[in-house]
Amino acid sequence: MADTTGNTQDTGAAGGSGLHPRKSSWRHIGPGIVVAATGVGAGDLVATLIAGSNFGYTLLWAAIIGCLVKISLAEACGRWHLSTGRTLFDGWASLGSWTTWFFAVYAVIWGFVYGAAAMSSSALPLHALFPDVMDLEWWGIASGLVGLVFVWFNKYAVFEKVMTVLVGVMFVVTVYLAVRVTPNLGDAFAGLLPVLPDEKDSVLNTLGLIGGVGGTITLAAYGYWVNAKGWTNTGWMKIMRLDNRVAYATTGLFVIAMLFVGAELLHSANIAIASGDKGLVQLGDILEDEYGTATGKLFLIGFFATSFTSLIGVWHGVSLMFADFLARRRGEREARGDELASGRRERSWAFRAYLLWLTFPPMILLFQGQPFRLIIIYGVLGAAFMPFLALTLMWLLNSARTPREWRNGWLSNGMLAVAGLLFLVLCVKQIWDQPWSEFF
Repeated sequence: MADTTGNTQDTGAAGGSGLHPRKSSWRHIGPGIVVAATGVGAGDLVATLIAGSNFGYTLLWAAIIGCLVKISLAEACGRWHLSTGRTLFDGWASLGSWTTWFFAVYAVIWGFVYGAAAMSSSALPLHALFPDVMDLEWWGIASGLVGLVFVWFNKYAVFEKVMTVLVGVMFVVTVYLAVRVTPNLGDAFAGLLPVLPDEKDSVLNTLGLIGGVGGTITLAAYGYWVNAKGWTNTGWMKIMRLDNRVAYATTGLFVIAMLFVGAELLHSANIAIASGDKGLVQLGDILEDEYGTATGKLFLIGFFATSFTSLIGVWHGVSLMFADFLARRRGEREARGDELASGRRERSWAFRAYLLWLTFPPMILLFQGQPFRLIIIYGVLGAAFMPFLALTLMWLLNSARTPREWRNGWLSNGMLAVAGLLFLVLCVKQIWDQPWSEFF
């Protein structure tokens, strides 16, 4: 692939110290797999599944564009970290105090609600696999506690290996299902043409599919994982780009496989499933009826791998970001990438405090349900984060804050502008659709 900055100059290890490879190597790949697996949760898979169920292969092109948009965003995050030696939050802070306030409110509210959602999503397939062991809520608590203990006691290297194994499980299951339903390749290739479904709000629904494939705060965590891997200077830039592209190509395969399943298994039989994670439990029952118990159980294992990678990915990545946020507030400004590479951030009290925040307070919501007003605020903040990320990256990577040779080129600017506009439209729609009359 072409350099997404639009620049051809490679200054080696300028702007950093330490060892760096002479050329790209597949054996270095890791952070991209982590960010892709974390970003693609059960909700993304069921959204793609429903798109296939409703429209067949018509929106295959939109799912692929969604992956390309995420490649540009993750590449920009990684390039900022490697070219400047500064973290993304350090860059945000340089744009003004408003970014600090936005992130602080976002991290507290988003973490509280997401913690419950992640535990519940991981619990659903476990409860379906072992229905007589314990109630759904206790499976959720067990998932959260396992994630907490795992991230608390392991550094990035072990975390990456476990994530890679879980991605392998996801890959095997989704590709097996795509082959099992016998896709119509002629219709699939036709789905690469940018055609909109003939229905009301088709444009917004299509934009929602493009924006929803792996689009979360974990995209911003990519640069943190790049540094945690030990990549701290521009000598790792080519490796980072290869890593990022391979990861989102894998994401694309997950998404395409689920769209195939939706198109062939559900669309052709005119079967509707529920939105949200429970739709995947329904799919497990349908697969069991159609192809046997083994296939149904295998799918539930893949469902759990998808959900649990998102859980431990957020537990680790967003905790790293929060630790960096508090370090910046305390006035620490030096050796940002090196600090992450050393592993000291993963042992800091701030990292572990946010881990606890993600795990224990959200358990209340597993039993009491989600507070109405808090869910509206969570939805608005979540919708606002992605345009915030895209537009601030454009600002940072076109300014003197970034060394000239690593600033955006025309291609990167174009992709980030498209991403910013896309997510801004989706943000406005999300805010518009909230039941504000019931909020006040």
